[in-house]
Amino acid sequence: TAEPGAAGAGMPRLPAILIFCWVYVRKYQSRRESEVISTITAIFALAVALISSALLPVDIFLVSYMKNQNGTFKDWADANVSRQIEDTVLYGYYTLYSIILFCVFLWIPFVYFYYEEKEEDDGNTCSQVKTAFKYTLGFITICAVLLLIGAFVPLDIPNKKNSTEWEKVKLLFEEFGSSHGLTALSFSISSLTVIGMLAAITYTAYGMSALPLNLIKGTTSAAYERLENTEDIEEVEQHLLRIKSKCRDGRPLSSRDRRTVQQLEERLRTLRRRERHLESIEKSWWTKFCEAIRPLKIVWGVFFIIVALLFTVSLFLSNLDKALHSAGFDSGFIILGTNLTNPLNMLLPVLQTVFPLDYILITTIVMYFIFTSMAGIRNMGIWFFWIRLYKIRRGKTRPQALLFLCMILLLIVLHTSYMIYSLAPQYVMYGSQKYLVQSNKTIDGQPRNVTFVSKDCDADAPEDQCIVTRTYLFLHKFWFFSAAYYFGNWAFIAVFLIGLIVSCCKGKKSVIEGEVDEDDSDMSDDELSVYYH
Repeated sequence: TAEPGAAGAGMPRLPAILIFCWVYVRKYQSRRESEVISTITAIFALAVALISSALLPVDIFLVSYMKNQNGTFKDWADANVSRQIEDTVLYGYYTLYSIILFCVFLWIPFVYFYYEEKEEDDGNTCSQVKTAFKYTLGFITICAVLLLIGAFVPLDIPNKKNSTEWEKVKLLFEEFGSSHGLTALSFSISSLTVIGMLAAITYTAYGMSALPLNLIKGTTSAAYERLENTEDIEEVEQHLLRIKSKCRDGRPLSSRDRRTVQQLEERLRTLRRRERHLESIEKSWWTKFCEAIRPLKIVWGVFFIIVALLFTVSLFLSNLDKALHSAGFDSGFIILGTNLTNPLNMLLPVLQTVFPLDYILITTIVMYFIFTSMAGIRNMGIWFFWIRLYKIRRGKTRPQALLFLCMILLLIVLHTSYMIYSLAPQYVMYGSQKYLVQSNKTIDGQPRNVTFVSKDCDADAPEDQCIVTRTYLFLHKFWFFSAAYYFGNWAFIAVFLIGLIVSCCKGKKSVIEGEVDEDDSDMSDDELSVYYH
């Protein structure tokens, strides 16, 4: 009989993940400012994010794999084996989450501050390392505080309802583990997940609306933009000549005219940079290839917008279900089972009948969230409140910006599991498990044949018949974080709808959108040419 270890086949291959991360980082990395340490850090952090996202489908697969379709456990899946599998998944989570804590609170901050110091001071390396470590101590302190709070925070779920369901939830959490060390780690990761929720609201929600509409609209023609740019150059040059003609008789220009000349010359330099970039893009093979597959991009755009609307509707119905049927804020809006079904929750049980379509769909959804997050970050850049810190651009992204991007993706991936749970709560909790229910047939009021029928696992199932995924228990270990996630889902829906309206109202993007700006501080005129040729 095949062992559950075969589920490892569902995990994305590590070499494929590393190759993708290397290509992605090199695609956006500045050719002038690339550094070995920052490149390795960015690739490693991005790989950890992708591998962590794969744990959810594997967790669901393993709990489902232990049972047959008729609701009985497989021969090899006795109590000890089941416990070993659950523990293995749990240790997998904690190993990857420990690596994420290491990346977020130590490695990435240290490398970031090291390069900040390197730009300001080209002195000895030892001084730069000391200064970077000094700043990193602040992050280490925050991590230590979170671990200490998590080790001693009260975990009791405030219960206003003495129902068997809530007793069952408490029992599940007791089985999950009461170790102070595991609880401390769980609290720290949950705190980062809340930050990931804010990043998802900002970047993923916008990316889900901007990505498909950008694919549908396409970009303006490079030839057309060159024509407009040439006209702008001529106009600025004529304006400059008119102003400079005032001093032909030896009279100095007024301070106002000098400022205008300075602004126009800066504008002219920007326009000439645009001219060089547009010329480079117009002649590149990549532009011709993109024009050839334009119909395919439109099809993908339509598909992505349908998927985004499906997700939004499912998320809305799931949140509405919690608002109407959960015990409220004091319980973290935890709900066992579903009262209002949603399209995704209806689709997954149908796909369960054909292995492995349901796991392919879950993996696709996870990857969709990651790629829309990447699109959102790329389109918006990296902001700190209203201050734009960095831009993400092909071949011209600074090392610090790449480190920020990878840290944001790490945090968003942490929140992805809860997003999937919100879309398909019943499936994330039990997978495709079924359990046996006794059915008594009566004839003339007398019980006759006693039969057993299989039923999808739910909150009414006996404790020893259905195994809850470790993902579900991890997400709901702290009720106050669950409450924050609930309100975050409403904010996510609102930002998506606003982003959809804004994206619909905006015109086509420039073919060199974000590549040439007047406020660029990390511009290199040859980098785009190197990228395209």
